[in-house]
Formats: sequence, structure tokens, C-alpha cells
Amino acid sequence: MSFLRARCPDCRTFTAVAVGPGYECHACGREFAAGLIRVPRAWGAGGQAMAEGANLALAYPETGVVARDSLAEQTTELAAMLPERPLVLGGCCCAHMGAVRGLVGRVDRLAVVWLDAHGDLNTPETSPSGNLWGMPLRTLLDDGVVAPQDVALVGARSLDPPEQAYLDEAGIDDSLERSLAGVDAVYIALDVDVLDPGDAEVFVPEPDGPTTEQIEAILRDAVSRVPLAGIGVTGHVRDDRNIPVVSRLLAAAGL
Repeated sequence: MSFLRARCPDCRTFTAVAVGPGYECHACGREFAAGLIRVPRAWGAGGQAMAEGANLALAYPETGVVARDSLAEQTTELAAMLPERPLVLGGCCCAHMGAVRGLVGRVDRLAVVWLDAHGDLNTPETSPSGNLWGMPLRTLLDDGVVAPQDVALVGARSLDPPEQAYLDEAGIDDSLERSLAGVDAVYIALDVDVLDPGDAEVFVPEPDGPTTEQIEAILRDAVSRVPLAGIGVTGHVRDDRNIPVVSRLLAAAGL
């Protein structure tokens, strides 16, 4: 499937075409601010409910589905097929790896704002579970895809000791002012479990999180500072109650 064409979520015809960073449906005339790519895999034990979250019914034109048998293959294919402004709906946070790798070559300097109740900063040596979904941000940093000074970790409240030690050493915190200074664009990695469990249905809920309104304000702040290169949404389950919540957050990011 070419990322220049997509299936319209309204009339369901394969007539939405890329117009700049967005899409316009030639059948019903509706315009959309991003192209949707679904990534229905969760790279860890027992993550099927999270993987199914990639099929949440969001009202954006679907440009493709990436379903590969290895994380390396998923990352490579996703990076290669991103539309100009992608909305990646992933089964777990590993989907952000392909998105960031695909976007980083489009600008001189890409920032990443990672909104997550968890750090995703473990390595195979430090991970208590061995689940790859607990490692994607650290992998991007260790591989030099993004620099620590261009990364903000927002909403994290369940960190393993090695993750906290890494944050302290790397100088990563939740500051948008620091992480967005001097960059050309930002990728937003939105794990829905950043929210308080009362606000959304997620795979790994963590108590005492921010409200939807607070995350909306953070998203508006981020995209008011630098252009949005793309956004990924992960960590949720396939529950219709999540649709209005995720839609509100995407709207706050300008989509």
C-alpha cells in the first residue's frame, strides 16, 4: 500500500490522497491532518490486549499496517513507509522506534517528547522482565538516533533503579524548554498509561497520573514551540472508551 493513498475512515473508500502533510478524501471531501499506520504487535510476554489496541477505531485515513515477525523488521518497514506527518498507532512502545528512525533523517535536529508512566529505559541486562517494550527509548538513545538533550520524559512514575540512574547521568527530565530548544521538529511518543487510570483503559495502569486535561496542556505547549513531525499512540487496549480520550489528545497536538 502506498503511503500517498489511504482508506477514508468516513466513507471507507480507498480515495484519500496525500496533500502536503495531510490527506483529502476524493469521495467525501473530508480533510485529515495525518496519515495513520497501525502496528499491531507487542514485544513482550502476554501483551495481546495491548497489541489489539493498535486496531482502535480512530478517524484518520489508514495508510498501512506493519505486522512483522521481528522487531528489527518492524522498525525497518515502519521507518520506510511513514507518511509526511504520521500517526502511528502501536501495540507497544516499540512502535516509536521505527517512527523516530524514519523521521530523524527528515530534519537537522529532531526532539522526542516521551509521555509515559514508565521510563522504557531498561537494557537487556537491567530489565527485570526481559520485555522489549521496556527498552525502546533507551535503545534510541544508545544507538545515537536522538541525543539526551533533545529528549523529555514526561509523566514517568514507575522507574526501575537502573532507569533512574540513567536519567540522572544523562540529564534527562520532563522539561520541554530544555528538550525543544534549538530543534527543528518534535516526535511525540504518547503512551496512554501516562494518564491517571481513571481517565483511560490501558495495559499497565499506574496510579497518581496526570489528567487528560493536564496532558492536553503539555501537548499544546510542545507543538506551540516547534513543528510536529509525527506522533505515536501506544499502551492502550482496544476499548471504545479510549476513542474520545485519544482523539482529544491528538486534537491537542494539532491533529
